[in-house]
Amino acid sequence: MDTTQLLKGVLDVAVLAVLRTEDGYGYDIVRRLRDAGLGDVGDASVYGTLRRLYAAGSLSSYVVPSDGGPHRKYYAINPQGRAALDSQTVTWLDFAGAMSTLLTLPTTDTPTIGENR
Repeated sequence: MDTTQLLKGVLDVAVLAVLRTEDGYGYDIVRRLRDAGLGDVGDASVYGTLRRLYAAGSLSSYVVPSDGGPHRKYYAINPQGRAALDSQTVTWLDFAGAMSTLLTLPTTDTPTIGENR
């Protein structure tokens, strides 16, 4: 199954979840998502998601100077983002539970459409 479409639907909640425990800058967030098992996540998708979540008021940001290169823009989840994460977590767990139920239903001997008996 191509996970690209699945990622588009859950990237907001995945980014919020990553930032729940520790602030991060763009590439750090991409790395943490990949380390968590979302290997197909694209850099551009994450950066776009960070900008969208920031514009929506779910994230705050701050700049940290760097001795070895350009300053880094860090993102932090704020109270609005935590509320969104809590809500989206409930939605995800309900959805994942329903899908798990569907995918583990016992099979029957009922013929499929077009199958001859």
